[in-house]
Amino acid sequence: MNEREFVTGQILPNGVMLNAYPDSVGRRLCDMIELLKRPELRDAFSLFYILPTFFNSDLDRGFSIIDYDINEELVDPDDLTELDRLGIQIKFDLVLNHLSVRSPQFQDLLANGESSPYRDFFIDWDEFWKDHGTPGDGGQVTPDKELLDRLFMRKPGLPTLKVRFPDGQLKTYWNTFYQKVDFAEITALDFAEIDGLDSAQAQSLADHIKIVIKDKGYLDPADLSQPEHVKDKIIKAVCGKREYLGQMDLNARSDKVWDFYDETLRKLAEYGARIVRLDAFAYLHKEPGQPNFFNRPGTWEYLQRLRDIAQKHDLTIFPEIHAEYGTGIYAEIAQEGYPVYDFFFPGMLIDALDRGDGAALKRWIGEIVTTGLQTINMLGCHDGIPVLDLRGKQIDGSRHPGLLGDAEIDATMDRIIERGGLTKNLYDADGRKIDYYQVNATYFSALGEDENKLVLARAIQMFMPGVPQVWYLDLFAGTNDYAAATRGRTAGHKEINRTTLKWIDIEQGLQRPVVLDQLELIRFRNTSPAFRGQIEILETGPEHLHIVWRNGGESVTLKADLCDHGFTVYRGNGEHHDVVMARPPA
Repeated sequence: MNEREFVTGQILPNGVMLNAYPDSVGRRLCDMIELLKRPELRDAFSLFYILPTFFNSDLDRGFSIIDYDINEELVDPDDLTELDRLGIQIKFDLVLNHLSVRSPQFQDLLANGESSPYRDFFIDWDEFWKDHGTPGDGGQVTPDKELLDRLFMRKPGLPTLKVRFPDGQLKTYWNTFYQKVDFAEITALDFAEIDGLDSAQAQSLADHIKIVIKDKGYLDPADLSQPEHVKDKIIKAVCGKREYLGQMDLNARSDKVWDFYDETLRKLAEYGARIVRLDAFAYLHKEPGQPNFFNRPGTWEYLQRLRDIAQKHDLTIFPEIHAEYGTGIYAEIAQEGYPVYDFFFPGMLIDALDRGDGAALKRWIGEIVTTGLQTINMLGCHDGIPVLDLRGKQIDGSRHPGLLGDAEIDATMDRIIERGGLTKNLYDADGRKIDYYQVNATYFSALGEDENKLVLARAIQMFMPGVPQVWYLDLFAGTNDYAAATRGRTAGHKEINRTTLKWIDIEQGLQRPVVLDQLELIRFRNTSPAFRGQIEILETGPEHLHIVWRNGGESVTLKADLCDHGFTVYRGNGEHHDVVMARPPA
């Protein structure tokens, strides 16, 4: 395995990276390790991006972290030793922006209120906006309109969650992503110990409270007509029936939060991590008047602080961000010396294979090479296929073009939806949909479940500059899992692409040419020294793609037809060339 050094001194390993949950195969991480030991997968992967159900978590399939201890239901410490023996390095997530409501820090806040040592660990919404908005019913501050209009939203309505402190005080906390408040069934028995309420009054009270909670989601003293000392007892009884779920935004102005990051990065390094992906980093810095998505210069200051901590623990970090190509944010990140996720590649490749036109893809490869971008690319992943990322952007009255035109992007989206994909949207503060965020589908289904397209897509990925990341389900040509999407309810669109493979699926898959050909291409990329050299994109018409890598006397070549999806891969040594793989036209 060779390594590439960035201007910051960070080093990113070079090899093919597997991407999966601990239980994506079988029931536990040890099952995936057994798969990696199979002869069919020998030398295929040098890296493993293990998704965060590795840790204790509750929502969003791992991205709502309770704590960064090992999830013993899925992982044994010996699994890490086995991966090390296989020569596979590990990549983990640090979810920067938020922690679960069930985290020890937030639970302490709920239990102790203002006296909690973590009272400033999370963002008090009303305190944050008190000088920049107007209190409404219940005291919650609504930011001034010009500030609210600038906020980048991930869901309808204000990004807040109301919680009740032990003293009955209702507090509002910043909650950019998921939230849910449930109440167990409220009955007259919950108020049986309150003096002055007979059984009929208790039943009437229970019925009233259920209506209030159904209507507004919480109970205020103003919703009750009893004397104040009785109201306090009623609210305490109701709060005892409450359960919060959610991802609570961290207050990066708190030293305790930075101590937490330091401790977490130390822990990840002890688990054997080499690379740490900074999930949701662009939401971390918050300031009134800013969009609170990639605020400048605050986000850069936070990243530098994190990089200093990571270097102390011998870790390479890189930020994860979805933003339109036209914003140029990917280039800003790269110029600061960080590797970037190539979220542009998956959608462009579908467009190229569907239309038989690789002109846009070639331009993007050329930009990566000429500007020296360090990328991690993928076909599918645990999330959806990005769409917004391909667009241009209007900035200060000037139009910055996208990698594809809007008509091409919309047509690509329409085709994926026609093939069974589900959409995820962005919203403004009033809950109006403003754009597609991504479409959720397996990459195989997004390609119309065409095996020739999938194998060619994998071949092109293996010849792309950067580190190729392989989603386990794409490797086995997985199709859209509509039953899982239905079971997942509001978050179910993501589960369409997260099917757990049983051993019978593995055994059957390893008999299929579409799987074996992908593995051959992956192994070729992972082991050939030519990919450590220089890349050249040869001049061809838009319907053809001709890529050559050279390193000393070694060369590898891909010649592909984007219209009929046939391709040939060659290995060269001087003047002698061998065919590694040849797939005929469809």
